[in-house]
Amino acid sequence: MSGTTIASVGFAAMLLLIALRMPVGLAMLLTGSVGYVSIVGLPPFLSYMKSTPYHLFANYTLSVIPLFVLMGAFAERSGLSSDLFRAAARALGQRKGGLSMAVIGASTLFGAICGSSVATTATFSRAALPELRRYGYDPALASATVAVGGTLGILVPPSVILIVYAIATEQNIVKLFQAALIPALLATAFYCVVIAWVARRDPKAAPPVFVEASEKSWQGVWPALVVAVIVIGGIYGGVFTPTEGASVGAVAMLIVGIARRTLGLAEIRTSLLQTAETTGMIFLILLGAEVFNSFLALSRLPTEAAEAIAGSGYPPLAILSMLLGLYILLGAVMDELAMVLLTLPVFFPVVSALDFGLPAEEVAIWFGILVLIVVGIGLVAPPIGLNVFVVAAIAKDTSLTAMYWRVLPFVAADLVRLALVVVFPVLALLLVRLLN
Repeated sequence: MSGTTIASVGFAAMLLLIALRMPVGLAMLLTGSVGYVSIVGLPPFLSYMKSTPYHLFANYTLSVIPLFVLMGAFAERSGLSSDLFRAAARALGQRKGGLSMAVIGASTLFGAICGSSVATTATFSRAALPELRRYGYDPALASATVAVGGTLGILVPPSVILIVYAIATEQNIVKLFQAALIPALLATAFYCVVIAWVARRDPKAAPPVFVEASEKSWQGVWPALVVAVIVIGGIYGGVFTPTEGASVGAVAMLIVGIARRTLGLAEIRTSLLQTAETTGMIFLILLGAEVFNSFLALSRLPTEAAEAIAGSGYPPLAILSMLLGLYILLGAVMDELAMVLLTLPVFFPVVSALDFGLPAEEVAIWFGILVLIVVGIGLVAPPIGLNVFVVAAIAKDTSLTAMYWRVLPFVAADLVRLALVVVFPVLALLLVRLLN
């Protein structure tokens, strides 16, 4: 049996295991191990496994992941998300759809100190959803707003997925952070436009309200902004590396929580446990992806796929569009981290072999931003949409069908944004070119 045939069978077997609810990291590790052994034998595989996990996890760059996760956990447990939402609601609530816009704005700010989509979604499901419902917002619109707002957590720097992409493709993390900023702000603006359009068509779904923000909530906004500016500004300005920035952010967020008296020993303990669980899950997926990707490399499937597609005669943008379409389909049924790690060994060589009239490094950065946009679409698009399910678990009285109808205009806006970044790569590369 040829290597490509073995790889194809292994790929199908892994998807079957995931469909049977096996953890994604374990499914990749198992199928990758079996495939590796089937190609080169057991002794080379044992030799490979003797050193690979150590070298993978001893990588200094990976320490940025638990540090950013810890910073987000401290922010969530200190009640910062509630303060961000109430302050934004006070500023925007009197507009039609203002409270929904406040969720988007607060999610953008929270994403700058969190870096996780699911964490942002879960946090604002608890902090904002009850308030939206209390002020008479349509339950489906409220749930959809929280779900799409959560996707900003993976695009607004610092993004855990972006860090993983940088490590997997050996790209500069700082440049990827710079490239993500304009598309993230475009997402915020587009979502607010969608909310304004929905409120105009159906005023009862998003009525104007007056929200009284306490002095405490206003005071809570400034520390969050200061921490975000220090971390992101310091990384952008070259004051410190992303890992050092994550350390500064985690310590600063801890100090802010203690100073506000909202982060006690119990909350700190919960934050540490939450960080350990999340980091363990991410690192298991990283190990599984490393083994599975080594198996694919031995099979030569990525190389042959890249050569076949590059020689197909299709225009580069057409091939890129097909790959992005596949990402959207996969995003409907897979976890975003697993999806990125699973597809990059095949897709990245294909994109790197295409001629877009850009330097190789800029193509890698641009493609990373496009991947994050389509992953965000997959997080809310039917028939699965992980973020929609996270919100549905909290808003138990709102049907998934109604949520999806309200999500569709946001998905349409995301597709427009995706098309703009595809046609105009400068939207992702402008800050990279200006700051380097």
